[in-house]
Amino acid sequence: MNLEELRHRIDEIDNQLLEFLNQRMRHVKEVGALKRKTKSKIYQPEREKSILDRLEKLNDGLLNRKAIDAIFLEIFSVSRNFELPEKVAYLGPEGSFTHQAAESRFGSVSEHFPLATIRSVFEAVSTERASFGVVPIENNQEGVVSETVSYLAKFDLKIVAEIPMPIHFSFASYAEKLNSIKKIYSKDIAFRQCTKFIDESFGQQKVELIPVNSTSKAVKIALEDEESAAICSHIAATESQLPILFENIEDSKDNYTRFVILGKNLNIEPSGNDKTTLLAKPSDSDKPGSLASFLQDFHDANINLTKIESHPAKKGRSFKYWFFIDLDGHYNDEHVNRVLTKHKKEVSLLGSYVKLC
Repeated sequence: MNLEELRHRIDEIDNQLLEFLNQRMRHVKEVGALKRKTKSKIYQPEREKSILDRLEKLNDGLLNRKAIDAIFLEIFSVSRNFELPEKVAYLGPEGSFTHQAAESRFGSVSEHFPLATIRSVFEAVSTERASFGVVPIENNQEGVVSETVSYLAKFDLKIVAEIPMPIHFSFASYAEKLNSIKKIYSKDIAFRQCTKFIDESFGQQKVELIPVNSTSKAVKIALEDEESAAICSHIAATESQLPILFENIEDSKDNYTRFVILGKNLNIEPSGNDKTTLLAKPSDSDKPGSLASFLQDFHDANINLTKIESHPAKKGRSFKYWFFIDLDGHYNDEHVNRVLTKHKKEVSLLGSYVKLC
């Protein structure tokens, strides 16, 4: 078979794909009409996960799971926008890792808009200026993002999904030689995650590390100064056409950040592989053993706690704490619901969602 014949066959398949996609969208519009009538939520990550899992089991071709996810997540995004146009707020600016996380789940057809602070993302979703918000919640090298956890305690919003994403840093500059670089700009956390590269590359050379609000901002500053550099995402450098000198400069090659999608409603239906996030303040917290007694109930119910971290309550002069907890299971699972019901005055449910990490 020659090249023209192969191209003709591909064209025929593309024509079929287009027809099938249009058929799908016609059904999607019908689903959207039913959801609006019953006031059902449009974004159902547990349903999307089950579709992807089913397709992976059916697949016997050349596509791997990553490719299947990339193709169908974009189809899901187009489908949701047929049902109801989505506005997605994220911690900006454009080109940030949070921007990448948002697009990985909501695709390129949704309306994404960057906001300058984590609080402003919470406010946008709370006031319904945005359907959803995307913010970082923890990094596996640096720990929890305390600002996000604090606003989860203050705003009546829910975690509807999580997005684990590998974080790779690039080193970009107009400088042709490292010894001509006098300043490096980046977010403070990025400096901490790239200390080995900085130490090995600059040694005793006097270079100033200047923290800025985002790695995208670092790129914009480095564009104006040939004696400076930015530690940033690959996409931020390439979009601004700042030359990349080194890729993947992070200390750990297993550097992951977990982002969460914020919405106004809980995911009611369990997927069979869920995670639940809570904020808890055990009663009688001043009494010896109160926390141990609280945790014992989870142990007795055979509930696996995957994270427990204390945070200041920030009330009055006393040193009071509440606890940020992740556990395996859905809040509607019988054994989980039983414990949460027992402690309903002590626990604030932040969400149950498909477990991805």
